[in-house]
Amino acid sequence: MNAGSSQIRILSVDDHPVVRQGIAGLLAIQPDITLVGEASNGREAIQQFRAHRPDVTLMDLQMPEMNGIDALIAIRNEFPDAKVIVLTTYAGDVQILRALKAGAHAYLLKNTLHKELLDAIRAVHAGKKSLSPEASYEIAEHATDDALTPAEILVLRLIAAGNANKQIADQLSITEETVKSRVKCILSKLGANDRTHAAMIGLKRGIIEL
Repeated sequence: MNAGSSQIRILSVDDHPVVRQGIAGLLAIQPDITLVGEASNGREAIQQFRAHRPDVTLMDLQMPEMNGIDALIAIRNEFPDAKVIVLTTYAGDVQILRALKAGAHAYLLKNTLHKELLDAIRAVHAGKKSLSPEASYEIAEHATDDALTPAEILVLRLIAAGNANKQIADQLSITEETVKSRVKCILSKLGANDRTHAAMIGLKRGIIEL
């Protein structure tokens, strides 16, 4: 096989060197796939994409300086045909939908078997889309849920940061009664038992980040 254009050229983006090393080792033994670049954050990912124009990019989400979603949006804005596979440890439905809306062609978890990752790379390169079973399940499970409003997400974010209702009211310049009303709606929509439970659900589903 010609080692040139016939190979699928990969950019690997992850802030953990061990993950990048594992991916490099896996790709090194594939006759039809080659690793052309690596990056440890979103800003580096954009630079490396410009330099190498990979066929498929493997993108982590939680990274320093610039996260994977912002990097994905920036790359797709500059290179609309860019094909990106999100490879992450997070299976929250809101985060999955955010990634797909930003233009990701696939969403896989890092515990994905090597064969599944390789199959996804080849499928995405061929123009197909791919979702891990866990991601598909998360989306299906919450498909009919009432979404939190932007105002409720703001309150939930402040709850997760450890603020009491009065502190939230002061920070948002609203009444404490308004905060209590929003908290009640948040608990109902998320099916949460209390404020702490709501914050945990919000983080797990990717509605908020710390």
